[in-house]
Amino acid sequence: MDRLAPYGNDPFDKPPCRGCSSYLMEPYIKCAECGPQEFFLCLQCFSRGFEYKKHQSDHSYEIMTCDFPVLDPSWTAQEEMSLLEAVMDCGFGNWQDVANQMRTKTKDDCEKHYMKHFINNPLFASTLLSLKQADEEKNADTAIPFHAAEDPPRPTFESLLSRDMAGYMPARADFIEEFDNYAEWDLRDIDFVEDDSDILHDLKIAVVDIYHSRLKERQRRKRIIRDHGLINLRKFQILERKYPKDVQELYETMRRFARILGPLEHDKFIESHALEFELRREIKRLQEYRTSGIKTFCSAKIYDRLKKSREEERMKRNMLSEVLQYIQDGNACQQWLKRQAAIDSGVHHIAPIVSSSGRRSAPPLDLTGLPGTEKLNDKEKELCQMVRLVPGAYLEYKAALMNECNKQGSLRLAQARALIKIDVNKTRKIYDFLLREGFIIKPHP
Repeated sequence: MDRLAPYGNDPFDKPPCRGCSSYLMEPYIKCAECGPQEFFLCLQCFSRGFEYKKHQSDHSYEIMTCDFPVLDPSWTAQEEMSLLEAVMDCGFGNWQDVANQMRTKTKDDCEKHYMKHFINNPLFASTLLSLKQADEEKNADTAIPFHAAEDPPRPTFESLLSRDMAGYMPARADFIEEFDNYAEWDLRDIDFVEDDSDILHDLKIAVVDIYHSRLKERQRRKRIIRDHGLINLRKFQILERKYPKDVQELYETMRRFARILGPLEHDKFIESHALEFELRREIKRLQEYRTSGIKTFCSAKIYDRLKKSREEERMKRNMLSEVLQYIQDGNACQQWLKRQAAIDSGVHHIAPIVSSSGRRSAPPLDLTGLPGTEKLNDKEKELCQMVRLVPGAYLEYKAALMNECNKQGSLRLAQARALIKIDVNKTRKIYDFLLREGFIIKPHP
C-alpha cells in the first residue's frame, strides 16, 4: 500500500474521479497497472468495480492517503501539511489563528510541534545545509548566477514605502486591496436552500464557479509578483539601472513576457543579452585595434592612451569654436575660461556654455519615424526641422490656414495667429513659408 498522497490538501488540486467525475477526497484509489496517465477512482466507484477502457476491476491498486505519522506519532502527515499551510496563511507567531484554522490541535500543540520539528530540528538544518551545498556545486560552473528574491521590507502602515508596495502586508502575504477586490460581493446574497429549483440551483453553482475562477486569477497575479520580486519596487528599479542603456530598453520591452517565462528563465534571458552586448562591444574594440594595425595588448594600451589624448585636444578645439559664437558676450567668455581650466585639471563632465540671455538654440528636430513625414516635400521637411514642429501638427496648421485663405480670399498674419494658438515666432515662420510657396495669399495694401 502506497500511503503517500502526491496532491495537496485543497480538493481542487486533485484530479477528478474517472468513474463519477467528482473531486477526490482522501482516501482514494490509484490503479497500479494503468499508465502512463494515472488512473484514479473514488471509494464508491472502486467498490462498484468500475471499469474503463484498459482498466479492469481486478487490477492491483494503491490506497492514496495522508493518514500516517511522519515526525510525531500523534501528528498525521495531513496535519503536518495543514500546520505548514496555516503558518503561511496566518504568519509565524499567530498560533491562536493557526490553531483555529487547523481545528484539530490547540494553540500550545501547534507552537510546540512547529518549534520542535521545523525550527530547532538539527536533522532539518543539516538536510537544508547539504541541499544548499549540493545546489551550489551544481551551479558552480554556470555563467549566470541567480538569487531568489529576499523577504520584502515591513514598512509602517500608510508610510511612503507602504504606498510604493501597494499596501502589501508581508506577514500575511496579502494586499490591503486585492486584485478584483469586490469579487466576494457577488456571493453575499447567495444562499442554497432546499426549495430552489434545478435551474436556480445550477445558476448559483455557476456563480460560485465564476467566483472561484476570479480567485484563481488573483492568486496567479500574486504569485507572479512574489516570484519576480516586484514587491520591493525600489530595489527592482536599482537592479534595472545596473544594465547598459540598450539592455534597459530590452528589459522594459520584455517585461510583459516575464510572467510567461518565469523568474529564473527571464533573468537568464536578460543576463544573456547583457553579456551579448558586452561581447559585441569588446569585439568592436578588437576590430578597431586590428584596423589600426595593433596586434598586442601592450600596443592597445598605448593606443587607448593616445586616443584619449586626441579626444581631449579635439574637445578643446570644439570649445574654442563654440566660444567664438559668444565673442560679444563677456559672461560666456568667462564660462569658457572656467571650462578650459576644468578640462586641464582632468574633469571630463563639463556643463555647456550658456549666454547671458539664458537661451540656447535647440538642435533641428529629427523627423525619422514620425507620422506624416512622407506627406511633406523637402522644403516642408526642412521647415519642420528648423521650427521643431511634428509633421502631423504642421499639416493641420497648413490645412487650417489654406481653408481660411480660400474663404476670405487672402490671409493676414494676425488672422493666422488667431487660428493656430502656438508660439508667435513659429506662426510667423509658417505663415511666411506658406506665403513664399504660394499656398496662401497676402491681402493687397
